[in-house]
Amino acid sequence: MARYLVRVRSTKSRAEAFAYMANLANFAQWDPGVIRVEQSEGEGPGPNAVYDVTVKGLRTPLRYCTTRFEPPNSIVACAKSRFLTSLDTITVESDGAESIVTYDAELTLNGPLGLADPILRVTFGRIGDRAAAGLIRVLDGERIPDRSP
Repeated sequence: MARYLVRVRSTKSRAEAFAYMANLANFAQWDPGVIRVEQSEGEGPGPNAVYDVTVKGLRTPLRYCTTRFEPPNSIVACAKSRFLTSLDTITVESDGAESIVTYDAELTLNGPLGLADPILRVTFGRIGDRAAAGLIRVLDGERIPDRSP
């Protein structure tokens, strides 16, 4: 499994940051690895929202299903294909009038492909750094240290 976690202190309020992050259609605005996002089920963000995310290097879109939707605190979306599983957890907390957004992405290669996890970790780190830079930009924020040990 490869994991990428970034925490961003944003000038946006908790409600604004959550509204932006909960709409997975916004992925393409900040993640340079995402080519296009189309919502295939639901109308906007919500507990039943499903998004087809076209990622560079993959032939078919990843279908992200919202598995947890708890405004204005968190959203969890999962995509599973024959080759990989992606679990994205977004949490938003208040920081005075501003907010702190935590984006935690886990990518697992399925089946025998799991043997390539060490290579994936390195590659996913570089991909994550580019996405984090975009996230900092759209949230008008700054990266802050992770709280894990």
